[in-house]
Amino acid sequence: MPVEDFKALVLEQVDGKVVAGIKRLSTDSLPEGDVTVAVSHSDLNYKDGLILKGMGGLVRSYPHVPGIDFAGTVVESRLPDFKPGDAVILTGWRVGETHWGGFAERARVRGDWLVKMPQGLDAFHAMALGTAGLTAMLAVMAIEEAGVARDAGEVLVTGASGGLGGVAVALLARLGYTVAAATGRAASADRLRALGAASVIERTELAAPSRPMLSARWAACVDAVGGAALPAVLAGTRYGGVVAACGNAGGNELSTTVLPFILRGVRLVGIDSVMCPKPRREAAWQRLAREMPRDLLDSLTSTTTLEKLPGLADRILAGQTDGRVVVAIG
Repeated sequence: MPVEDFKALVLEQVDGKVVAGIKRLSTDSLPEGDVTVAVSHSDLNYKDGLILKGMGGLVRSYPHVPGIDFAGTVVESRLPDFKPGDAVILTGWRVGETHWGGFAERARVRGDWLVKMPQGLDAFHAMALGTAGLTAMLAVMAIEEAGVARDAGEVLVTGASGGLGGVAVALLARLGYTVAAATGRAASADRLRALGAASVIERTELAAPSRPMLSARWAACVDAVGGAALPAVLAGTRYGGVVAACGNAGGNELSTTVLPFILRGVRLVGIDSVMCPKPRREAAWQRLAREMPRDLLDSLTSTTTLEKLPGLADRILAGQTDGRVVVAIG
């Protein structure tokens, strides 16, 4: 493949501080990989915000191209499974952290990190879903696999105003569950009901519980928050219920008791989309392509550009972005 130049958002360390800027790079500067992709879209996630601000120790080497998700078209491949013109998606595998990511017009990665675009999905909507949508789908699959019936009672979604939470609300409602959406933003209530939430509750109702067991209310939960909310959810989950833990915006600590597990048989299931095996990842993307209503996804989504991304980092870290943010790149 001939050397060409491309636009990228590049992070550099200057006097101990991480600084972001738009630069032109050449394709011979791309990292090692089997497949080179012309990136058309990426998205903004909480982890991207941390990386853009140089927080969390996620990036160890600079200069660095961030962006944990991307979608685009193969331009060069050394693998028989991918050929030029194939539409592909990448999420996870620590791309954008330890490997250059999707905030650029070109990316080079290992082919086994890529998923072919499912029929019925395009690059924009794939990134409107992104890591958040994939994680939400994996959480929904865990609830289904735990045998939670559609009529078992309310299924709670915490952090419902965020991208992951919004997709989870829409998916669960479409599948026939009765969804309760927890949020700290009263202004999001109408949007959450439009996504399918049967009720909207204030997140303060999920403060650290005063007792190890609360009245049994939730048949299941997609918990995108963690922190004090998770013990409250566990304490209020019905017999045989399952809580799919997939976020830590509220904190990493978990202070609870064993009583929900040994008295009600509650199950706490961890959801990881970063290193999720490829077959399960592909199955989740196929279901997202079939089951996530496009009109609802569009209502969750705004669009930005590479140039505006650094200014959005503080907002997503502060929980001030609603829904999903797609980055139009190529």
